[in-house]
Amino acid sequence: MTNLEISKILKNVASAYSIQDEKKYRFQIIAYDKAAESIEHSPTELRELYKDGKLSGIPGVGPTIQGRLEELLSTGKVAHFEEVLSSVPASVFPLLDVPSFGPKKAFRLVSEFDLQDPATVIADVVKIAKEGKIATLPGFGEKSQADILRAIEEYGRGKTKTARMVLPYAMELARKMIAYLEESPAVIRASTLGSLRRRRETVGDIDIAVATNDPKAVLDHFTAYPHKERIIERGERTSSIIVSSGKQIDLMVESPKGFGALLQHFTGSKAHNVHLREYALSKGLSLSDYGIRKRDTDDPYTLYETEESFYAVLGLQWVPPEMRENTGEIELALKNTLPTLLEIKDMKGDFHLHSSYPIEPSHDMGLNSMDEMIARALELGYTYLGFSEHNPSISKHTQKQVFDILSKRKDFIDKLNVKYKNTIRVFSLLETDILPNGSLAIEDDALQLLDGSIVSVHSAFDMDSDAMTQRVLKGLSHPKAKILAHPTGRLLNQRPAYELHWDQIFDYCLKHNKALEINAAPQRLDLPDIIVREAIKKGIKLFIDTDSHAINQMDLMEYGVSVARRGWATPNDILNALPYNELKDWFEK
Repeated sequence: MTNLEISKILKNVASAYSIQDEKKYRFQIIAYDKAAESIEHSPTELRELYKDGKLSGIPGVGPTIQGRLEELLSTGKVAHFEEVLSSVPASVFPLLDVPSFGPKKAFRLVSEFDLQDPATVIADVVKIAKEGKIATLPGFGEKSQADILRAIEEYGRGKTKTARMVLPYAMELARKMIAYLEESPAVIRASTLGSLRRRRETVGDIDIAVATNDPKAVLDHFTAYPHKERIIERGERTSSIIVSSGKQIDLMVESPKGFGALLQHFTGSKAHNVHLREYALSKGLSLSDYGIRKRDTDDPYTLYETEESFYAVLGLQWVPPEMRENTGEIELALKNTLPTLLEIKDMKGDFHLHSSYPIEPSHDMGLNSMDEMIARALELGYTYLGFSEHNPSISKHTQKQVFDILSKRKDFIDKLNVKYKNTIRVFSLLETDILPNGSLAIEDDALQLLDGSIVSVHSAFDMDSDAMTQRVLKGLSHPKAKILAHPTGRLLNQRPAYELHWDQIFDYCLKHNKALEINAAPQRLDLPDIIVREAIKKGIKLFIDTDSHAINQMDLMEYGVSVARRGWATPNDILNALPYNELKDWFEK
């Protein structure tokens, strides 16, 4: 059973509770939703954690749900889940995958029209909608009926609730929209919201907030977006559109005086906000997206222009959006001891760059010359960088030929260091394959030509966790192997991570002066933030690299920094935030 399948079961349990009695089961709904989200985004499959006796370490999973997960993984079913789910027709759950369908809407349609077959329920809803029967239900109408048909049609084209965008793609769409919004003089400030502002590795819909004194003008401008496909809805405070890429963008407007409260509320996460509101209630205060007021009163909300002032009223240090996952940040904010997170301006270089140097590699070459990439590095303010082309193909070269290629490349990089000696330092690295048996793809004499090697897995991803861990440890054991690149091998929305025993990896890195990479490539964002935080707790050092194969990809560093920030990394945790001399010393240890 995969993490996605387990997450789906937990979401269904939360939905069943919501249908039964949303108020009565409020805390159960929150707990199951939180656990489902955590498991969906976990970089390690639960079946592996269960096998290793480590289910207790899953963020957001308390003892009760942990016990039920153990029952699920050991027997394939959970008596409690079966009891809760049996209270709701099974035909409700397929509808929950359709955009705009919540538990209560799905239950209402299933109940009103006696739709009992999960295999046909979506087609059945289409049939009754086309017959005009949904429009006759109280609370629905012609527009709701048309919206249901459109949502199911989009679902059929793959636009499901699970079709999430990778972070850089979502951010690019959001930035285009914000740039367009800022063309309106009525827009005072615009910001992303939700999982996008928290910089999750994947994002559903794009949510944006605007501070304005003229909401109508902003909403008119938004719905006139030239690249929209259609308007989903238009209200006095919110609007939603589908843009030409097929993605949904939602807009909320608020006065500048209340913008901070809105920003805090809709940035989330749900678990962070619930914890914050429970703390506020203990202090006799009530929170909402409108502001703060005394609990159990009808007093007007006090408005807050900034998030900082909103948190300050509660006695808390401002919490960076990336940390708002209810994993201890509120407790630290109360003591004013939140870590000073890494920022993009702290980065001094990039060590995973593929140039067009003719190395005849085992994998794809870069598109730009070393000089062109150095020029871009200087524009980015870097003081050093490392070139890490893939090792020469071992199927097309003898080891003697590999040595000759790397020897010429070393001479070339030595000349670059002379040429740029007053502006930037260049490290001679290589991305070397860890073969299935754990050996490195090139021999020791060739590796000795390098300042160090990034090592990585590019084949045989289906090895079990024991074998893959031993493979990686053997690859890291070479003295020149300094950095483990894209350590889980995942490709977001394409390929799951392979499994490693991270306690063994951490222990080895700590004892032998090895580092793990946070790879900023859009489909990777690997090391995942959960493992980043665990690594930092163990004292493991990290690199953030772009894995660039062209100069425009060097701008992706910000997304690696986002992953690091979600893992609570400070500048001291990131090796390529160090001054050159300190980093050089690390490579030479």
